[in-house]
Amino acid sequence: MSQHAIPPDQASKPTIRPIGIVAFDGVEILDLAGPMEGFALTNFGFQRSGIANEAVYPIRIIAKRTGPVTASCGLRIYADCAYDEFTDEIDTLLIPGAPDVAYVLSDPSLRAWVCSMSGRVRRLVSVCTGAFLLAEAGLLDGRRATTHWAYCERLAADYPRVAVEPDRIFLRDGPISTSGGITSGIDLTLALVEEDWGREQALLLARYMVVFLQRPGGQSQFSGYLVSDATAHGDVRALQMWIMEHPAEDLCNDLLAERMAMSPRNFARIFQTETGLTPAKFVEKARIDAARHFLGMTNDRIETVAVMAGFGDAERMRRSFIRNLGISPQDYRARFGRNEAEATPTVTGRHAATLKASVNSF
Repeated sequence: MSQHAIPPDQASKPTIRPIGIVAFDGVEILDLAGPMEGFALTNFGFQRSGIANEAVYPIRIIAKRTGPVTASCGLRIYADCAYDEFTDEIDTLLIPGAPDVAYVLSDPSLRAWVCSMSGRVRRLVSVCTGAFLLAEAGLLDGRRATTHWAYCERLAADYPRVAVEPDRIFLRDGPISTSGGITSGIDLTLALVEEDWGREQALLLARYMVVFLQRPGGQSQFSGYLVSDATAHGDVRALQMWIMEHPAEDLCNDLLAERMAMSPRNFARIFQTETGLTPAKFVEKARIDAARHFLGMTNDRIETVAVMAGFGDAERMRRSFIRNLGISPQDYRARFGRNEAEATPTVTGRHAATLKASVNSF
């Protein structure tokens, strides 16, 4: 962190940009601590290299009252000021999230304070489900936003004036930035540091934190891909489970309709009404999930995985991965696969059980 790429005019008089981070009982600790550590390490690097004698990002933890706040994991954080008494200037105000959105929305006075601060800060930032607080305050109306992949549908349903983009790691729309799940707050922090101090400084910070400066792909590569597509319709749900258990079968619309004892046209209409997807799209997503399992849990060749997952050939699987996940099967395996000693044999039944569990979660 001792190297830097600060323009001479900034190096002589570095701009001080105070950071305010909101805390509340039930907060997700990494939503708060990840960005905080990024800003703190920037301070450390600047001071150690002699660029600045003081923190360029002075950080304040702001809560309902001064004192301890208990995170969702049980860790206690000390808030050094109360927001209803806060009068200092803030450059960037950050709203972390919580595993339970109710904690994010539990304090109407916090919502009112954030709303009042929105016109006073240069940047307003949320991490994970912190976006719900911004949406509840009306600050995301007419804007593009994202949140944790597991909560994107709820955000879109609860706040229809927000243009939710589920697959974004983070998204910046004017002075307001939102980020996806948990560690994506670090990705956004790196982007803010790059905006303030340049790409080289952000790259040095990323190297020090051992993270990507800009990770490839979107949130879908990490998500429980089929969870939101499960239906309560018994017959359709049973067909979904069968498809996921048999990805290598011929799963064309006519054969699936025959299995459901319906005409192809009526089957396609009912399936899309119940799941929000065409049968072909659901089949593609089921095959992607099967391939992800094989890529992560085995050392089978890419061509073999393509056949087992129902794609038929590696090129067709590659195109589907790029289109839906933003990364190739090879990159997915490099990121999430086990090494040779850890890899386990292919077990189709175990994969089916895993898929069943994923559909029944959330």
